[in-house]
Amino acid sequence: MNIPISEEKSRTRTSSIIMVDNEPDVNITIKTALEENGDFKVDTFNDAESALFAFKSGQYDLAILDIMMPGTNGFQLCKKLRKIDNKLKICFLTAAELTHLHEIDSDVINDLGTDCFVTKPVNTTDLVTVLKVILSQE
Repeated sequence: MNIPISEEKSRTRTSSIIMVDNEPDVNITIKTALEENGDFKVDTFNDAESALFAFKSGQYDLAILDIMMPGTNGFQLCKKLRKIDNKLKICFLTAAELTHLHEIDSDVINDLGTDCFVTKPVNTTDLVTVLKVILSQE
């Protein structure tokens, strides 16, 4: 059976993403790139507290979290989000070296592995590829 491309595309599920980065320009750039791709719907927040306030279990498929944020960092936010929704997939953004991050919170890195880390500045084409891989994993 041949399905027209437009009908096939409409059957593709859009993944819902929560993104938290204290740099508004990073949020806007990544949100725009991901939503233009057509596979993602992105809600952005500039701080962990407002993201936690808005977050509900089952609402998002994946979280993109900046690690180095004032107040609650990305690792701490990850743990709080996972307490609310333990099925939430995670992708971290970082400008730091992974070896340095290991000193900050090795538990999260050991649990998630290093495939979920994307370095800044972000190449949005690479980010889309990484997110699709993360979302396809059980």
